[in-house]
Amino acid sequence: MACSIPDRIKVPRQFWTQLQKYDLAPAAALHHAHLPLVAYEDEAYLLTTAQFFALWRSIGEMCPDHAFGLNFVSQVDFAALPLATLASYYARDYRDALTRHARFNQLCAPAEMRIQERRDECVISKKWLYATEEEPPLLVDACLAILVELGRRGAKVPIRPKRIDLKQRRERGNTHEAYFNCPVNFGAARNAIVLHSQDLDRPFVTYNAELLEMVQSALEKKARGCREETSASEQVKWLLKQMLAGGRPDITDVARELGLSVRTLQRRIVKEGTTFRDLLLAVRQELVRKYFAQPGIQINEVAFQLGYEDTNSFYRAFRNWEGTTPSQWRTDWKETGVSSLS
Repeated sequence: MACSIPDRIKVPRQFWTQLQKYDLAPAAALHHAHLPLVAYEDEAYLLTTAQFFALWRSIGEMCPDHAFGLNFVSQVDFAALPLATLASYYARDYRDALTRHARFNQLCAPAEMRIQERRDECVISKKWLYATEEEPPLLVDACLAILVELGRRGAKVPIRPKRIDLKQRRERGNTHEAYFNCPVNFGAARNAIVLHSQDLDRPFVTYNAELLEMVQSALEKKARGCREETSASEQVKWLLKQMLAGGRPDITDVARELGLSVRTLQRRIVKEGTTFRDLLLAVRQELVRKYFAQPGIQINEVAFQLGYEDTNSFYRAFRNWEGTTPSQWRTDWKETGVSSLS
């Protein structure tokens, strides 16, 4: 979970093996990134986000192949990936796979994968929780490609996204368009993959109920260990952020996700001096800051992402928080760059 996952990343052995196929010696890549050789020699060694980014930047500077991230993932052996990815590979369908991947992603790295499905499309983006700089372009490519490869290999069909949004500038050629087989929007405000919603229902031929149960059990145990390291309030807030878009999660839903009874969860929250209602309000107020900072997002979309039934309900709540309307708040923010939400 975002609140309990430390800034540590375990680089799988397959990563170094793949790197050598490009004539990039792990030792040379680590030296170029000013990282200790033990990061390769000791399989238990963990990198921070800053170190992981530095490693990928070094690969980009050492490798002339601008499609390295895409080609790297296309050659990955899914069966040799960490358990969190195996759970996705053995899932029932593409939607189930993506959901599991998002849920257990933070067991591998301190990053939050966001899935927002509405109407005929599904937008997936990733936020590195400890990042202080932009994600290296090759790493962005690899992270988006792994989601496409997951669908293509699991469903055994050539999944074609609706669109790819990339912050990076276009390099020479049409490498990205050729790999993703869809329009690519370079110079975008975000890094994201936009899928066709109907593709999410595609069944996986790799579905294995028995193996999935085994892997799921191990991941749940690990996740519970992570949750025990943080407060109940922070656990609730993290889950609410994942569950709010398009829905209205209540304490029963959250308790079920945490594997607790409602009474036990309530007792823990109260012991920490708060209530479920206060936590829900805090999450909505926190998220609205982020959404309103995005100039292209519409107010009705913000209402949807915050779990309100309609725009009017959101307007009433917002006026109660701020004493003004969302439209006026955004106008004031644009003019001054500050507001009571900041």
